[in-house]
This record gives sequence, structure tokens and C-alpha cells, in this order.
Amino acid sequence: MVKRPWHDYGQDDQHCGHTGDSSPGGIVQCVDYAGNTRIEYRNLNTRSKQGYDGRMSLFQFHPAVMAWFNSHFGAPSAIQAQAWPAIQAGQNTLISAPTGSGKTLAGFLAAIDQLVHEGLQVPLTNETVVLYVSPLKALSNDIHKNLALPLNGIRDTLLENGYPDVPVRAMVRTGDTTQSERALMKRAPPHILVTTPESLYILLTSDSGRVMLKTVRSVIVDEIHALAGNKRGAHLTLSLERLDQLCAKPPVRIGISATQKPIEDMALYLTGQHDDPVQRACTIVDTGHVRRRDLAIEMTGSPLEAVMANEAWDEIYRRLEQLIEQHRTTLIFVNTRRRAERVAAALAEKLGDEGVTSHHGSLAKEHRLDAEQRLKSGSLRALVATASLELGIDIGDVDLVCQMGSPRSIATFLQRAGRSGHHLSGTPKARLFPLSRDDLVESVAMLDAIRRDELDRIPVPEHPLDVLAQQIVAEVSAREWDEKALYRVVKCARPYNNLEEKDFLDVVRMLADGFHTRRGRRGAYLHRDAVNGVLRPRRNARLTAITNGGAIPDQFDYDVILQPEGLFIGRLNEDFAFESMPGDIFQLGNLSYRMLKIEQGRVFVEYARGQSPTIPFWFGEAPGRTDELSFAVSRLRETIDELLDGGQPTALDYLEGELRLDKFASSQLVEYLAATKAVFGLIPSQKNIVLERFFDETGDLHLVIHAPFGSRVNKAWGLALRKRFCRRFNFELQAAANEDNLILSLGSTHSFPLEEPAGYLKPDTVEGVLIQALLDAPMFPTRWRWVSNISLAVPRTRGGRKVPAPFQRNDAEDLVAQVFPDQLACLENIQGEREVPDHPLVNQVLWDCQHELMDINGLKKVLEDIVEKRVGVIAKDLPGPSPMAYEILNARPYAFLDDTPAEERRTLAVQQRRGMDRRSAADMGSLNPDAIQQVILEAWPQPRSPDELHDALLIAGFITEGEIASPDLGRWRKYLAELQRQQRATRLLSSNEVLWVTAERLQAMQLICPDTEMSPVIDPLSAEEAGSFEQAVTEIMRSRLESLGPVTVDQLAKPLGLPASEVQRALNLLEQEGFVIQGHFDPCRPEVQWCERGLLARIHRYTLRQLRSEIEPVSPADFMRFLFDWQGLDEPSEGIAALERVLLQLEGVSLPAGSWEKDILPVRLQPYYSTGLDELCSSGKLTWLRLHPPGGKDKKRKNPAITSTPLAFIFRTHLSVWYRAETTMPEGLSSAAVEVLDILKQWGASFFGDLQQQTGLLKTQLENALGELVAWGLVNSDQYQGLRAMISPQKSRQRRRRSPALQAPLAAGGRWSVIRTPVQQEDEQQRVEYVARTLLTRYGVVFRKLLDRENGLPTWRDLLYVFRRLEARGEIRGGRFVLGFAGEHFALPEAVNLMREVRRKRDVEQLITISSADPLNLTGIITPGKRITAQPGHRILYRDGKPIATNQGGEITIDDAIPGSEHWQIRKLLTRKQHPANYHKPHRGLALS
Repeated sequence: MVKRPWHDYGQDDQHCGHTGDSSPGGIVQCVDYAGNTRIEYRNLNTRSKQGYDGRMSLFQFHPAVMAWFNSHFGAPSAIQAQAWPAIQAGQNTLISAPTGSGKTLAGFLAAIDQLVHEGLQVPLTNETVVLYVSPLKALSNDIHKNLALPLNGIRDTLLENGYPDVPVRAMVRTGDTTQSERALMKRAPPHILVTTPESLYILLTSDSGRVMLKTVRSVIVDEIHALAGNKRGAHLTLSLERLDQLCAKPPVRIGISATQKPIEDMALYLTGQHDDPVQRACTIVDTGHVRRRDLAIEMTGSPLEAVMANEAWDEIYRRLEQLIEQHRTTLIFVNTRRRAERVAAALAEKLGDEGVTSHHGSLAKEHRLDAEQRLKSGSLRALVATASLELGIDIGDVDLVCQMGSPRSIATFLQRAGRSGHHLSGTPKARLFPLSRDDLVESVAMLDAIRRDELDRIPVPEHPLDVLAQQIVAEVSAREWDEKALYRVVKCARPYNNLEEKDFLDVVRMLADGFHTRRGRRGAYLHRDAVNGVLRPRRNARLTAITNGGAIPDQFDYDVILQPEGLFIGRLNEDFAFESMPGDIFQLGNLSYRMLKIEQGRVFVEYARGQSPTIPFWFGEAPGRTDELSFAVSRLRETIDELLDGGQPTALDYLEGELRLDKFASSQLVEYLAATKAVFGLIPSQKNIVLERFFDETGDLHLVIHAPFGSRVNKAWGLALRKRFCRRFNFELQAAANEDNLILSLGSTHSFPLEEPAGYLKPDTVEGVLIQALLDAPMFPTRWRWVSNISLAVPRTRGGRKVPAPFQRNDAEDLVAQVFPDQLACLENIQGEREVPDHPLVNQVLWDCQHELMDINGLKKVLEDIVEKRVGVIAKDLPGPSPMAYEILNARPYAFLDDTPAEERRTLAVQQRRGMDRRSAADMGSLNPDAIQQVILEAWPQPRSPDELHDALLIAGFITEGEIASPDLGRWRKYLAELQRQQRATRLLSSNEVLWVTAERLQAMQLICPDTEMSPVIDPLSAEEAGSFEQAVTEIMRSRLESLGPVTVDQLAKPLGLPASEVQRALNLLEQEGFVIQGHFDPCRPEVQWCERGLLARIHRYTLRQLRSEIEPVSPADFMRFLFDWQGLDEPSEGIAALERVLLQLEGVSLPAGSWEKDILPVRLQPYYSTGLDELCSSGKLTWLRLHPPGGKDKKRKNPAITSTPLAFIFRTHLSVWYRAETTMPEGLSSAAVEVLDILKQWGASFFGDLQQQTGLLKTQLENALGELVAWGLVNSDQYQGLRAMISPQKSRQRRRRSPALQAPLAAGGRWSVIRTPVQQEDEQQRVEYVARTLLTRYGVVFRKLLDRENGLPTWRDLLYVFRRLEARGEIRGGRFVLGFAGEHFALPEAVNLMREVRRKRDVEQLITISSADPLNLTGIITPGKRITAQPGHRILYRDGKPIATNQGGEITIDDAIPGSEHWQIRKLLTRKQHPANYHKPHRGLALS
């Protein structure tokens, strides 16, 4: 992997400023929500040793507090210097600053200082003064621990400076607080109380809690962005309003967050809408969310697909391992709990169980706390977490954050990235790993948005009525209320500013009246005095409110209990637990457990160390992509779309230059979007959506709408469209939606113009359609139960015990039957649409589904833009899915819009292609004319008897004589005459046509064509289709379409003399039935054509078959046959030019020196003469040398054998490509070799005789010394004869003397010289490209596994970049060419053609014998079996590309599938001493089947 930092330069943490303000000063913006706004500029540029000059007067801390602060931090940060004056002045304050800027201490220290001042005057009473609210229990615990540092430090400073002790106490109250700690709080309330929204609610509802809270003077709400956008935040705002009513004076509110937008709305959210101008005013302290960051995208060597392959996951895990090793602590964020467990398990195999673990909400508190502490101490190298760690929990110094897949939100990624470098001078460092091609586009768009300083808007839910119901019960249970006064209090909370009094009273009436179910009256918690408008609690109200409080939905998870200890260790999904059995082993928290017993709500387990576990799953609703990120994705697509008009290099330059993306990521992104543009003519965006329709393998249609508006809009669109299709075609569709697409799997009854669905929904009526649609969707019952729980209509606990999940479901179902009878009614008894009651809970469920889970307002805006033509609609009928459709075809269950299980989805019938290049994608955009003609020929009848002609006329409706081919006309007339004689058929004669018609269809034809003359006259048979003129035309058109293939309206109307309008009407009726489909099918015809559905599906199938046949991968055996053909082993060449071509093909291949002329060249050249090699070397074109110096044991070996020394042939002009560095002096070099080497370095290139004269060595000594230097890769000669003499010693040459070329002595071997690195080195990029081209020349087809035997190549990633670039230029083709090998394959066009020919010649038997030293010895790499070492004398026999026998050192092994009768011939082939060039020839008498 290659990473390139993405630096985001913003304001330094030590300087303040406002986003978008160029002045160096800070801005404190005071907003009065009565309409007045005051902006105060403060100069914060200069600094002194004590802090910021001119600023100390803005706030005044006690000297001991300031002394402690200066001793620890030196000087206030910008955010602290601006926030403290506002807090000390008693103003509501909203603090916004980057992570790690000290904003939490900015909120606390002013309050602590005030307590110190008061404690020095009089001893502090046991009263709670400061209330800190955090969205997470872990964050609350963390803040409490971190408070100990300033509190204890300030106490020590007070004592050191002679001040009295001021013991300021802080305590935590959450669901994990023990009973003893709670009792202590009652006796002695802490001065600072740290809690969560849910615990605050309980305290406000209980008597003891209200006593504790009534003295609160300031409230700090941390991580406000995590609350503002959901019901927990609405719940908290009501609690804060209740706190205002409890306290004598409304407490000051302080909000803290790193990511807020819009900042003014967040200020209003914090303070609420009050009549008192002081209470509603808020001082905004904003230094922006921008800071210097090190952000980058990480890519694997494997290409991204719609679904990650295992090899790609392995590469990600290896890269994560590398990053973890390079950093002290690494935090890895994932988007699901299941992935957290999977990634943790994979990394634990590499780093050990003690080095990595997981952290998510389904793990026990003890496990999470232990993981946090281990990470903080440094004993845990990596922690894999979900959103459970993205907020401000102190987990120590994290060096690196890795994000697996886009988090779907700009703010979320910034928050997670900010967990690293979490201190004033730190730089957050994060790496983002895209997990699919669409994920890559989204990730690049996210970093682009961050570079532009963009942030997500936080949508505030509008007056959730279920939360309101719960809070009303809780507040009224604590005291009696006037309902109008309570309404005014509720309206002060920001989510309830627009609450209508009618809606409020509806909720009150619901709580007072309750519900009448089969179990009696329930849900009545209030006594309502309607006369006086007074609300009082019923007896059960307070207990129910306390034990069922909160707005977090219950997921019905099972508790996991470890035996025999009885410890709670986590939770499992209900479905996973239900489907499991005792004995099953699963993983939780990176540990394996065995299930012992499963009972309702609990799973008992024991440790199962060392056993292979399954990974549990948890169901949930995936978070939708934010609108701002969806806009960024669309903007990136539009930009690349425009740049691709100038070619792919232009788009690559933009991504690599402007967006600082690495080359590999850029090339993948551009190729993906370029292939999409080749199919559609543009890239789908928010300005242009694309409707794509294609057939699957079973002939069913699928409609994909490419619309990058985010899943919330697309889910609403998909559900509403599904309902519209259901009403129109009376068919329940399968549908799914993700961030960029929605898909509808159509049935056989669906036929429509492709552009038409874009107009099926209208902005003014779509909401009603969506409501009816979601009532049938799985989301409604789930959301209904959640709303029922939160509103206390269906309590989650009763009598101190949790209500089992089945009971809760039954209660929720009883409740919906009571308030919404049509929802559970038998559909046969419902006329028209379901009647939706105006009930608070029903209204809330519908609001949640339409605005929280989906975005109905966003959908309305899209539909308005379509109607107003602000959004373009492009329609494409394709023979198969486009590259951009793959991700939605592989959608996960959370994307489904219906309840069909994953294994029954119609999308499973869609065959998908991997690695589609731009050229192949362009071919997808049109149907093949040959396929159309083939289907037309197949559909047209070919009768062989009168009866078959009768069937043909019956099916076709009629046939004109002009449609019959001239050669067949005589035979057809003969058959027709026989039918006429039998009164079964006749001719209808019109002014311009002769129609052949059967008696069965005659009545309908006479109704259509009354003016025709019959010859001969026969009696028509009665037919239902002749009931009316319109019916007759429709049925005849149906028949004609079954026989003709794609036709136009005019072609159908002309033979009958009908007006086009009549035919059009009939076609429209057939289209509604799904029988016929219209479109532009023939690329040669501009008119709209109509085609019978089955014939069109066949055309699509034939088109795909042809496209696939062009790139259909070959088997490994066929690939070996191709390689034998490609390298000339099947048909050896001859001549010096052929030798040069072979050596170019094998350039850079290092093979044993003795094998080149014995085994390699003779099988490729016939006849082979050694003089050719001598000629190329002596001419200066070619040189030989050892490219790779020996290593390991060979490095210390004396007198290495020349015969086995790996040597390569290099053309001198390419020497700088292959030879990169000089060989260092090896250990143990003989003295004679050292002396020869010194002479060659001093005198340069020398002949053998000159060397002998200079060194005084004997001839044999000099020969041995030169052989030693050759073997070490230190010298070579400009001739090959000298090396040949070394390979074939003199005794051997004398014994088998054959030709003058082989008798040349070593002295005639030319000049010997030291091998030196070329002076002019090739540019690395040019070098890699040359090597890539050489590999293509060598193999024709290249993929990763094929290169396992190659040495000294550039990395596959570098080669892949070159191959992709060559593919973009159109020089080579990409795809999958050999079966069974993952990753991308690349091939020369001529190689693709040759592979097709090889595949077609499977009936021609091929026998090839090669040496194991041959580069084509790919046994164990391409073909199955063990690898055979490259040694001279070892041979392999291939039959039709499959190895069937080997000869290794005289030991012959024959495949068991070969009959024994053929073994002697095989042994003869492997042992005979024939010329290697003849090994390829088949032998008579050997009949291998």
C-alpha cells in the first residue's frame, strides 16, 4: 500500500478565530434570540509568560487556581481564554473547538474557581452546584477521573500557599453506580455531579434526586452534537426545562462540542426559547472545527469490488499490522459490531490475543473499561471499536486512527480522527480504508469536503410525542401541574418550540384515558381535571416512569453469562441466540465461548480457548449518509464527469494534484467512473439521475435508479415506488435502497417505457403513498414497539423485572390493534387505502419513519426538481448490470425495503462481471445486432409439413407472402394448398398485401380487415378474441409480436392497413400486461421499437453470451496450451530474427546457464544453431550476465558450479532497466579470482591471452578463476563461446564433438570485463513500464500469481499501475482471462484472440515436453500439483496443457489417470535422447485419450 498524507491546514490550536474570518482575532458572538445580535472582537494575538496579554483582565481566577493551571498547561488555549469570561459572567455559553483543545476544562475550571472562592469564605455545604451531562456512561466515568487532577492539584496548591483546605467533591451517577454510592450521595450530595441524560431524568423524577438537584447553578452538556440530532437530545432538553422549574434560579447552561453546524441553531438548542432575554441569550465561543490534520486514504494491492474478496481483506489486515507496528497505539474504527469482532479476530492471529481486542456496546462494562485502560497504558497495541469510542473518552495518547469504510458522516470521521493527537499541540492522524468502489468515491468526496471546511448539519427532531409523554408522566408524578403552564414549559425546549397545543393535549388525554386492550385498561398514568386544567399522578406513574425511562430503544439482545462465575460479559442478538444451540462456539470481545444453555433472554457460556469460533451478528439500521456528504459525492462525480471529456489523464491529474490522492486510488476511481460513463454517457449525480433496466439469468427484469441522494431519500423513493408498482401491476416487488441507488426487482407482468417510473410519483401526493407503503414495511412494527416503549404505553420493566421480548411484542401488537385497527386487519375487508388514525403514537411512528429513518422532505425536493426539469432523467436498457449497479445488487439486509430474506432475493439471479474496463462497459450500452438477427430468425417459423405451417399461422396471427423468403415460397405454397383443401386456412387479398390466415384466426382478421377478399372461401371458427374490434387488434398484435422480434408501430400497422393510433392503443394494453416492452433496441434504428418480453430477454441473453465469450476465462490447461503456442513451443521458428524475438521475449529471465542451449532455445527454434547466439553477442546487441547476486548459503560457497549459475540475456540498450546495482565482493573469493578481478578493473576489457600474460596463471587456473567470477556475477564477456566452453568442459567436448561451434576453446571467448552499473539509469517509472511490457510480451496475459517464479521484478502494485494506464490508453485489455486466479488480469489484444483459437481447438491433441528449468514450468502455480524445482535434466510431459508425467533425476512419475498400457511410451518420451526441438511432435502408437 502507498499512502499520501492529506494535510488540512486550519487555525493553530493556540490561536483563536472564527470559521470564515480572516482576521487573527477571535470572535465572541452573543446572540439574543429575541432578535438582537452582538459581536465582540477581542485581540488574542500577543502572548506573555503569564498567558495572553490583555486577556487576563477578561477573567479572574483565584491565584491558587491560576498557579495550578500555569504549572500544568503554561497558558490558556484560545478556547479557554474566550470561554472563561462568559462563564464567569453567568452567561449561557456554547463552546465549539477542535478535539484536544482543552474545551472540557474550559467548561469546568470557571465553576471550580467559583467553588474555591466560596469555600475560602465559608465552608462549602453539601450541595450539588455543578451538573455535568455526558451522552456516554464511559465518558462520564472518564470525566470524573480527570476531575481528580484539577481538584486535588488545586487543594495542594491552596495548602502550599497557606490557604485553608477547600474539599470540592465530585461523584458519578449513572446506571452502573452502586447502591452504596447512591446512598452516600443522598447523605452528602457532591458539589459536582457527573451523569448521563437518562440518570438525570431519574434524579429529576425521584424525591431524593430532586432534593439534590434543586441547588444546581450551572449545567455542562458535553458532546452536544451526539445528542442534538436524536430523541435522547429531545429527552435531555425536557429534563433541562424541568431542572429550571426545580431550581430557584435557572442554572447557567454550558454546551461543549467539537463539531457543530449550524452553530446558531446549536446555541438555541442549548438554551431553549424563553421569555426571559437573559435566559435565552447565549454566548457562542467558536474557534472553528478546522485544525492541521494528517488524513489519507489507504488502498490494497487488489482492486476494489462491490463485495470485498478474501484476498483484499488479507491485504487490509497485513497493512493494518504494518501500521500498528509503526505506531505505539492504534485505534481502529468500524461501522458494525460484527465487523469489530471479525477485524479483532484477524488481527489477533497476527499480533496475539494480548495485543488487540474489540470494544463495542454489546460487551460488558468491565471488558470495555479494561480495554480502555490497557490502551491508555500502552499494553494494548490496537483496539477495534465502533461508535462507542468516538466521543471524548480519555484513552491516552493514540498515535493513529484507522477507519474501515466510510462512516457516512463528515463530522463522525472528524470526531474519530480527533481521537489521535488529542492534545493541544497534537496533529490528528487518520487513515481511511475504502471497502468498495462506491466507498472509495465517498471517501475521496469526504476528504474533499474536509479540505473545503464543510461540515454536516445536525437535524433536530420536531417535538417527538413519545418522549413528551414519558416526560409528562415523570414531571407530573413529582408534583401537581396546571396543564397550560406545563405546555409553556415544554415549548421552551428547542425540539418543542413548534409544538401545537392540540398535539400536547392529545398526549395528555392519551395518558389520562389509557388504552383498553384484552388485558384490560393500561397506559393511564394521570388524573386529569379537565374543568380546572390540573394534572395529578396516578399511583403507578412514578415507579413506571423511573423504571422505564430513557429514549434508547430496546433491541431485545440476550445477556451472555459466563459460568461458573456467573459474570455478565456481553450481549448477543436475539436472532443469533435463537438460531444457536448448546455446544456452539462464538466470539465476543476477541475471546471464544461455548454455549452451555440458552433460555429466554440469557445465554450461559464457558471459555473455549483455542477453538475456532463463529462471528455473531447484530441487526440494526445502518446510519444513512448525511445530506452534506451526499452533495460532496455528487459534486465529485460531476467534476470527474467533466474532466473525463478531456480523457482519463486529465481526471487523474486532478485527483493526484488537486485532491492529493495516490496514483493507485486515483486510477481505480477514474476507471470505475469512466466505465460508468461509457455505459450511460454520463456519471449519475444529483443533477442527472439514470434509470437502468436489464434482464437476469431467468429472464426477469430489474430496474435500478442511480441517484446519489443518500439512503434516507432513496429508501423513501424505493418504498413509494414499490407501492406505486404494486397498485399498477398488482404485484409485490422486492426492493432495496442504499446511498447511491435503489433497485426494484420486477416480475413478468411489468412492462413500461423506461423513462416512465421517474414520473410515477408526484411531490404533492408522494407522502400519502409513502405512508401506505411503510405500513407494510418491516420498519413499522419495530418503530411502533420503540415508540410504545418510550411513551410508557408498553413498559419494558414491570414489578422490577424486565418484560420478556415476546410479551412486549404481544403487548405492542395488542396496542396497535386498539388504536390502529386497519394495520392488523384482514386486507380482504379493507376497501381502498388503510385509514390512518390521528393518534399521537401513530403520528410519531409515521414521523420517525418518514423523517428519521427516511427523508420525505428530501424526496419531495427531488421529485419537484424532476418535474421542473432541474434534474435530468436518462434511461438505459442494458443486456446486463452496469458497474455502478453491482453494489445495490449485493445489498445487505438493512437495505431491503421488504421482508423477503436474503437467500430468496431475485437479485441473486443476476450474473455479475468483475473488473469491467471502459471498452467492455461501452459494449454493455447496446444490444448486439447479430443477437437481434439471430432471435428474429429463431422466432420466424420454419414449417416442414402442412400441420407445422398451420401452427405457425395460428401463433403468428397471420403471415404475408412478402415475409416469406423466396427460396421457401414454393414449399410454403404447397403446404398452404393442402391446408386450403382441408378448409383450415385461406388467403385474404387486400390492395397491397396477401395475408395467409387460419380458420381459427379468420373471424378476428375479418373484423380488422373487412374489405379484403377471401380465396378460397372457408368458414371461420368462432373465437373469443373477435368479441370487439379493439380486442381483435390487441390479440392479433400479441401474436405478431411473438414471431417478429423488435418492430415499429408502422411495421405492425402496414399489413393490416390500420392507422398507427389503433396499433399504439393495442400495444399500450399489452405493455400494461407486461407482455411487450418498448425501447431503442436496434442501434441502427432511431425509432421506438416494440418487442415481446421473452424474445427481448433472449436478445439480451445472446448479447451477454457474446460479450462473455469474448472475455470468458479459459481453464488453466487451456492457458498452458496458449503459453506453449505463444512462446513457440508448438510451432518452433528458425533463423537469426526468430532467435532475437525469442530472446526479447525471455529478456530478464534468469535460468541455469547450462539449460539455455540445451533445453530452452532448442525447443523454441528448429533447427537451433549456436552461431546465431554468437552472432548477436559479437555484434554488440546482446550480453549475458548474472542479474541477481547469490545470497544465503550460496554467498559463502566456494567455486560455485557454472552449469547451475542463473544467467540472463539482456539486450545492451535495455541493460539499465534490468541491472540496477553492482555486486559486492563475496566472501571466500579465491586468490586467483581476486587477482583476475583486479587486473580487469585496472586494465579494462581483456582477452583470455592478455589475462594469462598479466596474471601469470596457468590456463586451467585462469579458466577456473573466470568461471568463479562469472558465477558470482562479477564479470562477463562480449562473446558467448567462452561461457559455452565453461559449461561444456574440454573432456566432454572431446567426447561428443559434433560441430565447429561447440569446439571453440575458452581462449576464443572474446574480451572479459567487469560488469558495471550503466552510467545512465532509467527513470523508475519508465523502467517499470518497460518491465511490464516485457512481461506482456513473454506471457501475453499477466496476473499476479503467474509471476511467482520471476525474480527482481518491481512490486505488483507498481506493475498494476502501469497495466491500468496501458489499459486506459487502449493498448491492452483488462478483465479475468484465466479461471481460478483472483485479482486483475491484463492481456495483449492478440493474446486474447489466440486464447480464443486455442480454446476452439480442444479436439486437437497436444503433447509437449519441457525442462523443469523452462520458464513455462508453472506446475503448482498455474496447473495443480507440487512445484518441480528448476534443474537441468528434469523433464515434464504435458498433454493438452495438463502435466501427466515427470522425470526427476531418472525417477519417472506418471499420473494415476493414465492407463498402464501407455506408460512405456511416456517413459520413452521422457528418457530418449532425441533433439529437444522434436519433443513437441506427437508420436505414432501413443493414443492418449
